[in-house]
Amino acid sequence: MTQQKIYLDYAATTPVDPEVLEAMLPYFSEIFGNPESLHSEGLDAKQALDHARNSCAKSLNCSSSEIIFTGSGTESNNLAIIGTARANKARGNHLITSKIEHPSVLNTFKFLEKEGFKVTYLNVDKEGFVNLSELKNSLTKNTILVSIMFANNEIGVVEPIEEIAKICQKHSILFHTDACQATEYFKLDTKKLGIDLLTINGSKIYGPKGTGILFIKKGTKIESISKGGNQEYGLRAGTHNLPGIIGIARALEISQKNFAKENKKTSLLRDYFIENILKKIPDATLNGPPCHSRESGNLRLPNNINLTIPKIEGKDLLLQLDNFGIAVSTGSACSSGKNDASHVLLAIDLKENFAKSSIRISLGKSTTKKELEYVLEILPKVVQQLKN
Repeated sequence: MTQQKIYLDYAATTPVDPEVLEAMLPYFSEIFGNPESLHSEGLDAKQALDHARNSCAKSLNCSSSEIIFTGSGTESNNLAIIGTARANKARGNHLITSKIEHPSVLNTFKFLEKEGFKVTYLNVDKEGFVNLSELKNSLTKNTILVSIMFANNEIGVVEPIEEIAKICQKHSILFHTDACQATEYFKLDTKKLGIDLLTINGSKIYGPKGTGILFIKKGTKIESISKGGNQEYGLRAGTHNLPGIIGIARALEISQKNFAKENKKTSLLRDYFIENILKKIPDATLNGPPCHSRESGNLRLPNNINLTIPKIEGKDLLLQLDNFGIAVSTGSACSSGKNDASHVLLAIDLKENFAKSSIRISLGKSTTKKELEYVLEILPKVVQQLKN
């Protein structure tokens, strides 16, 4: 009998949606021209590229000229942060981010510190929320960029992006948000959000890996960080990955059309699992914010469950669950090869031994209640075995 396989690591990556794959297929071998070429094959490809860009602009409520296609969420973050910092250096050299950002953001700021930029890393509270008073107090006349993620990939906290944007607007400071984890579950209306730059990753929204989008508000001063051709308005050199661009555009369209339905459905499954696992493992604790607030609904990503289970190693638990066909993670997939405690969990004031005793369970479109019932049966048993 084939062992049941249950994938619960959707925050790391997602499978390609069948509709997305169907949209991509013709662009591997039928419409394969270079969009920069002037012959008919190239013009056909250019037409498809323009259509994809227009689709993304419609999804994000912006102009097509504000959409830049990149090779990943990481590349989009790099371009947003390095490109704006260098381009605006004459105005100042102070940058602000938070201590719980994705490595593609944190390591980019550390890189810029070597170029002479000064960076403030904002603290977060025990639920992961950025302190808006600390943000305001950190602003100086030399501050040129603030970068705060929309939603955290490890503990699921959803930051007050619109409030942060208003603070930045008031002081004429550029604001970038990494929305890779939020795209599937929230409406990304760039005008309503009030942001200047926004990052999207195809692999987090049932699109192809190796694709990304960077929204850049018209008038934002930014420079390229790659050298080569003049593609993407001179901001991203290299032959267009047309199948990938078609795929991420379709994935974004689907996510923004269905976000409310996915949010509601996934939230119910998340709440069901959290309520029951905390009963079955009494010493387990939920990391990050509560699932709902009285006023604003979701404070936490609908698909995120991050648990600390004392007296076990998170990686041991992950490996044992894998033996039962259950795939979870211990944190960001981009740093899972390390044995260090999660920087996010340390930032919310967890002791190192508790941070190392944590796992992340992230749900997806295909997750069912029956699958979660199986995990609720197996997980407590595995925990008890490890403790013994």
